[in-house]
Amino acid sequence: MKVLVIGSGGREHAIAWKISQNSDVEKIYCAPGNGGTFFENKCHNINLTRIDDLLNFARKENIDLTVVGPEAPLVEGIVDVFKKEGLRIFGPSKRAAQLEGSKIFSKNFMKKYNVKTAAYEVFEEEASAVEYLKECEYPIVIKADGLAAGKGVAICNSFEEAQGVISDFMIQDIFKGAGKRIVIEEYLDGVEASILSVTDGKTIIPFISAKDHKTIFEGNQGPNTGGMGVIAPNPYCTEEVYKDFQENIMIPTLKGIQEEKMDFTGIIFFGIMITKKGVYLLEYNVRMGDPETEALLPLMKSDLTQIIINACDNRLNEIQIEWFQGYSCCVIASSKGYPGKYKTGFEITGIEKTKGKVFIAGAAAESNRLTTSGGRVLAVTYVAEELNDAVKGAYEDLNNINFEGIYYRKDIGRL
Repeated sequence: MKVLVIGSGGREHAIAWKISQNSDVEKIYCAPGNGGTFFENKCHNINLTRIDDLLNFARKENIDLTVVGPEAPLVEGIVDVFKKEGLRIFGPSKRAAQLEGSKIFSKNFMKKYNVKTAAYEVFEEEASAVEYLKECEYPIVIKADGLAAGKGVAICNSFEEAQGVISDFMIQDIFKGAGKRIVIEEYLDGVEASILSVTDGKTIIPFISAKDHKTIFEGNQGPNTGGMGVIAPNPYCTEEVYKDFQENIMIPTLKGIQEEKMDFTGIIFFGIMITKKGVYLLEYNVRMGDPETEALLPLMKSDLTQIIINACDNRLNEIQIEWFQGYSCCVIASSKGYPGKYKTGFEITGIEKTKGKVFIAGAAAESNRLTTSGGRVLAVTYVAEELNDAVKGAYEDLNNINFEGIYYRKDIGRL
């Protein structure tokens, strides 16, 4: 088999690494890939990002399976384009991808199909949004409608703070159009959890849970990032929580997908909040999370390639997903200054001394060495029978890795 993995982050490195373990897979083309996939077994980077170029490559090389990592190409409709040409691709259609691509679309979908979620209002004009803020109880949550690289959600503790966020989103347009329309949402107090699942539109199978750490600083302080670390399974996801999630969120979501006749073969990522009043859905993502993927795939006992093929062939009901016993801890090492301005081009050393798995995100291969090229540089994942041992192992590995300006949170899995 020849597989095409689209994307360039740590998530895509983890996907390619897991797919490479299937003995039938001969080559994995990573488009565009990164320094990690450059050195990974069976992987070959190709410098392609445009949908037309990817389509032409898949046809020319007789690619057997394409796996889409990031959300942007899904929202742009890459799945529709590939399927029209008879190519096997893992991901939702353009219409189904609106569940992530538009917060307004997804909240209206939740409401229509009785998916348990926070109360909300939609605004397209700054003036009416600011007026609404005067009547709100604080804290309040403001979400950009469109894609904002995981940074389009703000929790505001006062009217003044909320007014500033609305100005940033709608007037200053910091998300290049994604914040021109917004959702103002009830704040839910509780513990967040990530539950990825796979579906072929008929069957849906949830993965084990994960706990992301979004903010840049320890103690969940500072601005949001794309994610600074993950532990899995999430200790707060009890059997009771899973049952509540399945009954009030997962099953109604699948029903909605079916009733709306959405073409959805791929991953549904449920971002949930565990509260004293039960489990609520915060948001959908329509692809694997990052860095959740880097924490979950090392715990997956089953063959990811076979899971994906079964989903693409509408035979997901024929398999069960098995997991290794134990825990994983994934810690992100970032460039100094991230999520703001940062410098790149620094050599990364010490990866060969680690005992866990290092997934590369923002680093490039240059003359047989790795140099930093992004904000989130790499993810260190360590698996152990006990959570404390997984956390300890991840941080011991990180102590061996170095590049100028390296930064990572010291409290992942310790909160």
